[in-house]
Amino acid sequence: MALLLCIESAGEVCSVALAQNGDLLACEESAHERDHAKLLAPLISKIFQQKKIGAHDLDAVAVSQGPGSYTSLRIGASTAKGLCYGTGKPLIAVSSLQSLAARAMQLHKVQPDDVLCPMLDARRMEVYTALYNAACAPQTEVTAEIITENSYSEILKKQRVLFFGSGAEKCKEILHSSNAVFLDVPVSAQGMIALAEQKFAQQKFEDVAYFEPFYLKDFVAIKSTKKLF
Repeated sequence: MALLLCIESAGEVCSVALAQNGDLLACEESAHERDHAKLLAPLISKIFQQKKIGAHDLDAVAVSQGPGSYTSLRIGASTAKGLCYGTGKPLIAVSSLQSLAARAMQLHKVQPDDVLCPMLDARRMEVYTALYNAACAPQTEVTAEIITENSYSEILKKQRVLFFGSGAEKCKEILHSSNAVFLDVPVSAQGMIALAEQKFAQQKFEDVAYFEPFYLKDFVAIKSTKKLF
């Protein structure tokens, strides 16, 4: 059992949660898109002040591993690694998709035979995704999928699939099946808590010096169309 700081920075929401023995103590979030560099440290500081603790009181720091936004993941990872370097505490990495699946289970009633399909937007009709069972155990590898009207057709013939996350919205108009269920599940560090607690109990820690987020795709710089002069 442990006092854990969980940092979720894979997508548009910057979220930090403090948990002890698997129970939520505090959570601070902001949905100011792509502003993680400015928001993350103040959110952590706010939680520390609320609970009158310091970084040295933590037992470990958990961070979203990815996939997700390249820049946001790097900001979360560098912040988490900085805390671990400064305190000597271990680093835990949690899949951003599995965390989102866990959050769905916290917010919605999931049937035993349901398949959970968290999706993070990867631009256009592409999403980062994987399938999980009703116990939040992974059933497929994490992939970058281009969604078409034939996506998930075989599994949707057999059972319900719960779609959620920032990438699920684009699927509503093209996945026509009574077994396709779309849920509202905001990204939150609260979804990381049980997964991080489990990894802490199993002593599954990352090498702080060499840890890198799981980007899934290479970073592609986009040339600005704005005229500077």
